[in-house]
Amino acid sequence: MRRTAALTGLASLAALALAGCALIPGSVTSVDEPEFTNELAIPPLAPSRVVDGTRVFSLTAQDGVTEFRPGVETETWGFDGSYLGPTLRAGRGERVTVEVTNDLGEPTSVHWHGMHLPPAMDGGPHQEVEPGATWRPTWEIDQPAATLWYHPHPHGATEEHVYRGLAGMFLLDDDASRAADLPQNYGVDDVPVIVQDKVLDEDGQLELSDDGSEPGTLGDVVMTNGTIGAYQEVTTERVRLRLLNGSTARTFQLGFPDREMDLVATDGGLLDAPVRLDHVRLAPGERAEVIVRMQPGETTRLHSFEADLGGVVVPFAMGANDAFDVLELRAADELAPSPEPAWQSSAHAARDALHEDDAAVTRTFELDDRKINGRSMDMGRIDEVVDEGSTEIWEVRSIVPMPHSFHVHDVQFRILSIDGDGPPPELAGPKDTVYLEPNRTYRLLMRFDDYTNPDVPYMFHCHMLLHEDEGMMGQFVVVEPGQEAGTPPSRGHGGADTHQGHH
Repeated sequence: MRRTAALTGLASLAALALAGCALIPGSVTSVDEPEFTNELAIPPLAPSRVVDGTRVFSLTAQDGVTEFRPGVETETWGFDGSYLGPTLRAGRGERVTVEVTNDLGEPTSVHWHGMHLPPAMDGGPHQEVEPGATWRPTWEIDQPAATLWYHPHPHGATEEHVYRGLAGMFLLDDDASRAADLPQNYGVDDVPVIVQDKVLDEDGQLELSDDGSEPGTLGDVVMTNGTIGAYQEVTTERVRLRLLNGSTARTFQLGFPDREMDLVATDGGLLDAPVRLDHVRLAPGERAEVIVRMQPGETTRLHSFEADLGGVVVPFAMGANDAFDVLELRAADELAPSPEPAWQSSAHAARDALHEDDAAVTRTFELDDRKINGRSMDMGRIDEVVDEGSTEIWEVRSIVPMPHSFHVHDVQFRILSIDGDGPPPELAGPKDTVYLEPNRTYRLLMRFDDYTNPDVPYMFHCHMLLHEDEGMMGQFVVVEPGQEAGTPPSRGHGGADTHQGHH
């Protein structure tokens, strides 16, 4: 499934648009509308053990087969199973270790998306795990409660590894989230919802486009937690959906046709207060936690509306015209009561807060076709050097009329402004990934605390994974003030304890 074709250029897309072309082969998909007759698969909570005060998880990347459709065996990859992976869960202040074993036939890695941790534990392209090896990153959880996720990050192959099925959620808890008036019974009224789109060929096998179509593969099969046509039984007056766009290219605009919902958290944690809205746009890698109110005996469906991509060229070719149902919610005849969503600030809120006045450095990033600031990814080059403890403003802009989704490793940022205006309420919370509407300037406020390493970099990149794999990524190191950048390790040798053998 590796991509070998050249890019589809913007000039070609624009020419087709001007010619009134109604279809670009390989780019436009009509999404199938299934019967919603399959119970939603809930990823199990990953077991763990405590060793010398450290909570230890184990994950094994493996291949297998999955029946997305009855009687049809699809070759897939997963963690501790044939598709996706278990949900890891830990609390602020805990020290964790994850034993990652690679049982695949090629190198992979596991990146803890949204996690604040040392760069050698980050699971980026410098921390690949060879076949048969086990990698043991260890770090302390020190950030607010949030819905994070994990997925591979091997250089040049991230799209394929995620598309085959390697992904899972990593939930963080803290004092504020535990005491909050929010649904908290995992898998019952607090439900993970990993939304992805796929192409299944005539034999039922996963097919990844190799024709260079923008923005990457747009599938005609939409699944939640690996379930096509999924329904979830609801037994409470309110249900919390932890939404993750786990697709490689498609942007979803998720909501309900017949009701509003309360947005309570974005990528990096709880908002200051609930925001009532009709829908939320999620680009690849983004998350949102929403509360949905239900009445006894009713049925409703989570829907992906036509996505507002903000001025991209040939929007229908980017999936903007696709609209489809994602998940059916079926309320029981009697529902247990649920309180109105509410919460207090965390005990760490003052320390976590970001202040624009503290920013002494402003950096500019321009995203072009497959480059950032005119440069393609180079594993041996450090693009930015950041002082530990510094607060910075990153001004990010897509200078081409195509979708891009900007992700920064290690930090959660706040969006200060978009073209000089304050962000809408749904973008005012902590974020690590943001959809960039073309030709608009996003000012992002972030702070780089705790971890320094002049030799091992973090990444910043487009999270549309075709773009990332083909070069739209850069590297930064965090150093002691006055320290210079070192030399990045050779590919696959910048990680924590890694060795051959299974344990």
